[in-house]
Amino acid sequence: MHPTPAGSVFATGARGVLSLQDAALERARRVAHGLEGDVRVGYVSILSHRYLPRLLRAAAREMPGLRIKLRQDSSASVAEMVQSGALDLGFLRDSSPVPAELVAQDVAVERLAAASPTDHRLAGEEAIGLADLREEDFVLPDATALPSLAQQLQLACHEAGFTPRLRAGADDLTGLFSYVASGLCVSALPGTLREFALPGVAFVPLRGTSPNLDTHVTAVLRPDADAAVQRLLDLIIRHMPPEECR
Repeated sequence: MHPTPAGSVFATGARGVLSLQDAALERARRVAHGLEGDVRVGYVSILSHRYLPRLLRAAAREMPGLRIKLRQDSSASVAEMVQSGALDLGFLRDSSPVPAELVAQDVAVERLAAASPTDHRLAGEEAIGLADLREEDFVLPDATALPSLAQQLQLACHEAGFTPRLRAGADDLTGLFSYVASGLCVSALPGTLREFALPGVAFVPLRGTSPNLDTHVTAVLRPDADAAVQRLLDLIIRHMPPEECR
């Protein structure tokens, strides 16, 4: 028995509806498992050079249905936007402004290094002690904008037996190394910045085992973050080189 023309049209339409329904259900499943959708990621400026390219490459390979939208701001602003829901995930170098309501997780640890002008007397050394900079002028992190880095540098210098002599202050890392590049002073900055061959700045490893010589990269998210956010966080931790992991 053959279907009538009307029956054939109905059957074709029904198959189309079922196909769309199956596609919608599959998409809902992928979204629920964090495989599709939009994730808004905030970060502080200098992290974009080292960690974000790695995250974007890994996400494109392992989560191709996910769209990552990026926003750069200060640590305090990124933390506030994650808390308010304007961002889903944030990456900071300074976790001091993170509200207690958010989940904070260290994803990398970087060692501070002495940062000096390239023509400085110590610029060519294999390693120095922080005390070797006791007679130098410093550019220091602003205690309001970068409280953790400011405090740990003061404590590390105190452990080395001196108080850093202030020449200037800066509220972000680009300002700090700009002052160093000017030839006016020295500082202590994450040693990984040496990879960017900053003009006028030399990095010299610091000897010592003080925990104040370590700086942390921290991810912040809400406790109720959806599956895509958690998958992204797991992804960057999984692709972190072993020497930088927690």
